[in-house]
Amino acid sequence: MPRQVHHHRGRRRRRRARVDAGRARGEGLVGAIEAADATVKAANVHLNGRVLVGGGLVTVLVRGDVGAVKAATDAGAAAAQRIGELISVHVIPRPHDEVEAILPQPGGGKGADQRL
Repeated sequence: MPRQVHHHRGRRRRRRARVDAGRARGEGLVGAIEAADATVKAANVHLNGRVLVGGGLVTVLVRGDVGAVKAATDAGAAAAQRIGELISVHVIPRPHDEVEAILPQPGGGKGADQRL
C-alpha cells in the first residue's frame, strides 16, 4: 500500500495513504469472474480478492481512489447482472484503521481468498 510522509514539529511520521474499498456480491463464480474482469478494466483499481460466502454467493473486493472504486463497482455490477444475479454493491470511503485490519490486503496477502 502506498505511504505518505508527514512532517510534524520537526519529526517525520509515516502514514498509510487512504484508499477506498468496494465490493460486489453476486451469485455464481462465473458472474464473479466477469464482475472482477469488468472492475479492473473500468478504472484504476486493484483486485484484492474474493470471499466465497457459501450457497453460491461470491464477493469480489477492489481497492483504489473514491472515483475509481465507484466507477469500477458500477461496471462490475453491470457485468454481474448480465451473467447472473447481482446481490449487492457497496463502497466504503476511507475505511477506519480497525476496518482496514480485517480487509484483504493488496497483492494477495492474508485474506485475499477467504471462505466464510
